[in-house]
Amino acid sequence: MPKTPATAKFQLGVIGLGTMGANLARNAARNGARVAVCNRSPEKTDAFMQSHGTEGKFVACASLKDLRKALKVPRAILLMVKAGEAVDIVIQELLPLLDQGDILIDGGNSHFRDTERRQRELREKGIRFVGMGVSGGEEGALNGPSMMPGGDQDAFAHVEILLKRMAADDGAGGRCVTYLGSGSSGHFVKMVHNGIEYGVMQLIAECYQLLKEVGGSTNDEMSQMFAQWNEGDLQSFLLLITAQILQKKDPDTGEYLVDLIKDAAGQKGTGKWTTEAAMDLGIGIPTITAAVDARILSLDPAGRREQNGLWPESLPEPYPETKSIADLAQSAFRLSVICTYAQGFELLKSASDAHKWDLPYAEIARIWRGGCIIRSALLPRFQSVFSGTEDERKSARHALVDLYRGESQVDWRHLIAIAIGRGIPVPALMSSLTYYDTLRAPRLPQNLIQAQRDCFGAHTFERTDREGAFHADWKN
Repeated sequence: MPKTPATAKFQLGVIGLGTMGANLARNAARNGARVAVCNRSPEKTDAFMQSHGTEGKFVACASLKDLRKALKVPRAILLMVKAGEAVDIVIQELLPLLDQGDILIDGGNSHFRDTERRQRELREKGIRFVGMGVSGGEEGALNGPSMMPGGDQDAFAHVEILLKRMAADDGAGGRCVTYLGSGSSGHFVKMVHNGIEYGVMQLIAECYQLLKEVGGSTNDEMSQMFAQWNEGDLQSFLLLITAQILQKKDPDTGEYLVDLIKDAAGQKGTGKWTTEAAMDLGIGIPTITAAVDARILSLDPAGRREQNGLWPESLPEPYPETKSIADLAQSAFRLSVICTYAQGFELLKSASDAHKWDLPYAEIARIWRGGCIIRSALLPRFQSVFSGTEDERKSARHALVDLYRGESQVDWRHLIAIAIGRGIPVPALMSSLTYYDTLRAPRLPQNLIQAQRDCFGAHTFERTDREGAFHADWKN
């Protein structure tokens, strides 16, 4: 853990002392910053100082006016308040207290459209604005998160050294923070990060259900399996915590805690935003969309219970099992996760082109290698796809595609066939395979859809043998 120097080299204001804000403030102080902290309820500021005031150079501020006085121009102020209206309220309260050139950094999960609007409004008033995604949860915020800043580049340069000291190690000598581009690029990248997170979590959950219901594995056995997967090229934070979760017992009942948790998962909106953005840009991200849908469907347990009695209990004879479910699931999970990351990067590319952000894809893969929730040993492969010479990038793409050849792909299909035969829903695994098959298919049936649209609505169609738009009289 970094030691606090005798004289603070940096200054930072932090507004919002919830778990993430408090831990980022502590992180900044430990890395040499003089940190002025403020919260809407002064009691939370007092509690923060009582618990952590000796960890570094903190200045407790009872009001935004006190925060202003505690910082030298140009002030850099990190907003860690709830996304949405609360951010606008704090900005409006701050504006009369700021000087031209001061910097506001929104570190919450704000919608990228809100970030675009705030940047326009603040630019007119001479205030520099950075929209910065932060990933890593409470532990990452304290010990090293992945940070995704976008917006005013000069403002980022002003705080770059401090942010690099605060960020996680990428495992290759760098830090998990980099300037991503203009506008709302930082919050868009964080939104896609969260969409990938939804997808990978759902893939793990589906493998868990198959291992349990088809493979008959106990929680301890599944914990060991996920831990074993985590030792190889699938190493990731989400597999690590899954292995831990499956071992946890409830202190009151002595039963495994995961078995006592309701099968209904909510969301805070970033997964839905990712799906909406993809639809707006015309990009298919079926694994991520399936994961969002799975959460939505899970939230109606009463409806599901009502449906249970309507369907026949007997199912068709299941697909024969020639391999252990664990082996099949490992292959299917690996290939599905790669599809999920690929969908995320495809969405980033489309958004970058549309908004002229010129996103650094290799750098995004790099800063996701440490600190964040979707950190994974697979990310260096994606970093290589976007790095180096054209020949090196081509070689990296081929190496990634080679993972889909041979037995692993057969295992993937076999596992999904077993799930279908047993009546077990696997929307994310199936969507990933459909995504892969769509990309590799030499011809899709959308020619028929073009014909149908032209037949009922005269929407015209394109031909394979000549240029232009055509219409046919389909009834004669």
